[in-house]
Parts: sequence; C-alpha cells; structure tokens
Amino acid sequence: MLSRKYRYLMVLAQERHFGRAAARCHVSPSTLSAAIRDLESTLGVALVERGQSFSGLTAEGIAVLDFARRMASVEDDLRLHLSQLGAGISGRLRLGVIPTALTVVAALSAALVKSHPQLTLEILSLNTDEILRRVQAFELEGGIVYTESSDGPGLDFIPIWQEQHVLIAGRDTAAAQREVITWGEAALLPLCLLTPDMQNRKTINRVFASLGLQPRPGVETNSIMSMLSHVASGAWCCILPRRVLDILDTAHCLHVVRLEQPAVSWQTGLVTLQREPRPVAVGALMAAARRLTGASTSP
Repeated sequence: MLSRKYRYLMVLAQERHFGRAAARCHVSPSTLSAAIRDLESTLGVALVERGQSFSGLTAEGIAVLDFARRMASVEDDLRLHLSQLGAGISGRLRLGVIPTALTVVAALSAALVKSHPQLTLEILSLNTDEILRRVQAFELEGGIVYTESSDGPGLDFIPIWQEQHVLIAGRDTAAAQREVITWGEAALLPLCLLTPDMQNRKTINRVFASLGLQPRPGVETNSIMSMLSHVASGAWCCILPRRVLDILDTAHCLHVVRLEQPAVSWQTGLVTLQREPRPVAVGALMAAARRLTGASTSP
C-alpha cells in the first residue's frame, strides 16, 4: 500500500500550500513538512522548491509525484478488483463534467449505478483543460468533454450525446417572439456567454468567426446557473444545449429559439486514459457509456 508520505506529496502538489495541504491531511503543517523531508531523505533527492512559501516541486519531485499518482491509482484499482470478487464493485468513482453536460450526465450515472449499485460517484463541474489534466494525472477516472477536445495522445473516447445548441432569449429581447434566428442575427443581440476559457465558448466563437462576426457579449460567466439567471431577468440571450433547460423551472421567463445558418451540432462523450490493464472502475464506466451510445438523440 502507498505510504502516507507519498499521499502528503500528492495533496501538497494539489494545494500548493503547506497549511492547506496539512489541513486536508488532518495533520499539522510541521508533521506534513517533516514527512516530506523524510521522504526526500529516503529517496536521496530534493522534492520541493523551498523558500518563504511553497513555490513548486523540483524536477525530481515532479517525477516522484507522477509515480505516486500511478501507484495510488493501482492501489484504488486493486481495492475495486477485490470488491468485484466479493459482493460487487464498491468504492468511489470520480468523473469531471463540462458545465454544459451536467444535465445529461445523470443518464450515464444511472446506467453505471444500475449495474454497480455499491459504487459511489463523485461528479465535479470542471472546464475541459482541468478535466483532461486530472484524467492524465490519475485524479479522475473519466470526464465528459466535447469530441474535439478528446484527440490528445493516450486518451480513449466514447461519443454519447449529440445536440444542436439553441438561443435562449429573455422576454425583453428582440428574439423573444422569434421561432428561428440566424447566427448572424444572434451576434447583434445582447448576449450572456460563458467565459472565453470554456470550451463551449471557444466553439461558439469559431462559428461566429467563420461568418466574419465578432459579437461583444454584455455578460461573461463560468456558471450555467448565472447565465440562465441573467437571461431570466429579461435583458439578455445566451447560447446553450437545449437539454440544459430540461430540469430547470425557468420556462415561464425564457424563450427557446432555433439557431440556423449555419446548422451546427456539438457532440459530447466520455474520455478516459488509455491504460493496460484497464482499471476496474474505468471499464465499468466505459461499459455504461457504450450502453447509452445510440440511445441519445438530438431534440
């Protein structure tokens, strides 16, 4: 089993602060610091760049961190494998999801838990870059991202959902009485969009750019709920997957408008790290995703 000293190093790398890392590990900062120094002494290399505060890991520290994450992942997989031999897979499975897919991911969760009712799921709302970083760092078993973000080396991808985005119009906007609108017309509306670092926004920007347009959104946010709250106030419009509205009680103050010219669709699915042998949890997640493939249709 992985020594707690390596786990301290993993938490320190995440928190980048000795005090916060110690609090997460339920030890004092001096205990955590002593454990890291003991690990450095055992390995014969410096792991942490030391100064007035934590400033990062050394090259050797980064290498040790990578192996520690791999060992922790193997240990977790061993526990899941042993549970599978008994009453069934039990443990914790971590999944990162882009904000625009948070409503549809429940279908994947339900399919997974139906086959493995003793699994506990941890669903995190993250941007694409953070999902891919955590998957590659063995901090997530999988992620839900757009297809175009899944072509990195060492990744597996299973497409699941495909859906056209729609314009969601506030009641006081010019689009509130429309059934169909072009992207060109949408560019002239008062828009509330996700922040430029979000993959959904990058894709929307590319569509506008292909038409020679550069809209200036009046509001930018990294929260879907914040977007819809602004649109519900009546003054803004946003562009999102239609299914985002399926579980929200906002229909009375929002109007959904079909976007055309061009007709653009997005595809999202499950991304996992290519590994042999494949971890038990990842295999279960991929099997659940494959059961959903073909069952999801565009509205």
